[in-house]
Amino acid sequence: MSAATRTRSLVVLAFAAGLLFGFGLVLGGMTKPTNVLAFLDVSGLADGRWDGRLALVMGGAIGVFLPAWRYVSRRGRPLLGESLAVPPAAPIDARLLAGAALFGVGWGLGGYCPGPALVSLGAGLLDGQLLAASALFAVAMAGGQCLARLTERSPRTAAQPVYSSCSMDAPDAADAAE
Repeated sequence: MSAATRTRSLVVLAFAAGLLFGFGLVLGGMTKPTNVLAFLDVSGLADGRWDGRLALVMGGAIGVFLPAWRYVSRRGRPLLGESLAVPPAAPIDARLLAGAALFGVGWGLGGYCPGPALVSLGAGLLDGQLLAASALFAVAMAGGQCLARLTERSPRTAAQPVYSSCSMDAPDAADAAE
């Protein structure tokens, strides 16, 4: 497969996956912070107020991912890529625990996590109040990513890709070639 064909295929696949993801989040009610907060409020288990739909959405994702991952890992390479980029196992450290706690606080206060927040930006085009709240959340989330990058002690290496738009590292030759 030529590089141009692979690039086109990746773009089409990314578009289709994003469309499917966004549709699933909206259909499952995960773009409504009240539904997410009702899931996080486990005190509602006793009186029936707890909303377990988010667990079903997560279960559906795992149910699709596991067989796909088994297939790709046995194959030894992804369908449209040259090699699998599997990060090495990392220890549970203070930075991870702090990040998890901060994520949990943000999720609990806002009722959004990154995917649904971005999908809600699109849904917000029909509702000005939802658009404003989603946009503010997404901008603050991006600011949090930048703040986290600024607090890193060691610079990233080529083996540690940056998944944030707030990279403080100068691109190297490999990055420039892509």
